[in-house]
Amino acid sequence: MSESEALALEVCGQPIGLGEWLSGAGPESDIVMSTRVRLARNVVEFPFPNRIEGDRQGDLEQFLRDGIAAAPFPDQAPSYLDLDQAPSLDRQCLVERHLISKDHASARGRRGVAIEPAATLSIMVNEEDHLRLQVLRSGFLLDEAWAQIEAADRALEEKLNYAFSPELGYLTSCPTNVGTGLRISVMLHLPALVMTKRIEKVFHAGTNVNLAVRGFYGEGTEALGDFYQISNQVTLGQSELGILQSMAEQVPLIIRYERNMREKLITENRLGLEDRVWRALGLLERARLTTSQEAMGYLSVIRMGIHLGFLDSIPISLVNELFIQTQPGHLQKRAGEALETSVRDELRAAYIRERLAGVL
Repeated sequence: MSESEALALEVCGQPIGLGEWLSGAGPESDIVMSTRVRLARNVVEFPFPNRIEGDRQGDLEQFLRDGIAAAPFPDQAPSYLDLDQAPSLDRQCLVERHLISKDHASARGRRGVAIEPAATLSIMVNEEDHLRLQVLRSGFLLDEAWAQIEAADRALEEKLNYAFSPELGYLTSCPTNVGTGLRISVMLHLPALVMTKRIEKVFHAGTNVNLAVRGFYGEGTEALGDFYQISNQVTLGQSELGILQSMAEQVPLIIRYERNMREKLITENRLGLEDRVWRALGLLERARLTTSQEAMGYLSVIRMGIHLGFLDSIPISLVNELFIQTQPGHLQKRAGEALETSVRDELRAAYIRERLAGVL
């Protein structure tokens, strides 16, 4: 299987790329998988989504869809996907690619998502708020991600009348988002902190500075493959630049902590750490059945091993990609049908063996 074939996937009839965030090319990408900047916005012409009834939801969805289509985006215009008409498997794939939320995928009624070709920008329509703009970039790219989403936000504001209060700022369905409507989330790969049982210290430290620590798919999800999302909890009373500055100060502390623990593991037991990495690779090279959780765990160890210099033949982009391509939705989408768990475990193992064989 060629790399282009592995990346190819149609969702709702539209080709959707895996996204630049999996390239592993951004700053601090040995620890930081991705930086996500999200804005919550509502328009004055309609109530919040949780207050809309009947046909008004459809009217709102069409109103927002038209606004997105007319907006003068600085880059390529996004393609609109109708999630109400999309098969559940397509919606699951979008969740696995971090382009929509689980709640957006499982909701009922008229809703959609607009995704630009490179899949760095996506705009959820009729989620918790009328619009949820998101930019997702590889590595620790706060300033670049903010600049991209700010440009998209300004383009939309030329065609849509946002609900804004001079006293409170942008008005949102949830009070925790009122003000800037800005949520920054950095996905960190922290295997050494998990191995040394120091991860709880990160949770406690985050709470003390108003940071939330969540799982691989955000709020309400568990950590998979030693990945954790760190995000700001407060928007009201803070400026956009203040939130950006806070994340720019706090995230590097966690990055440094993880690097120190990796150095500690190497100093105290390099051979044991190398053995753990090579065992994970051996299992994935030979396994005939692999659960999603097992795959995430082994790939996590291999990812760390690559950045520590133990493995040099496996591209980091391939490992990052396998985290997504081996998820249940993607396996079933590739197969073209719903599959039992045992069949998925078999196909997952075969797919990983095939992709690894191409680089080893």
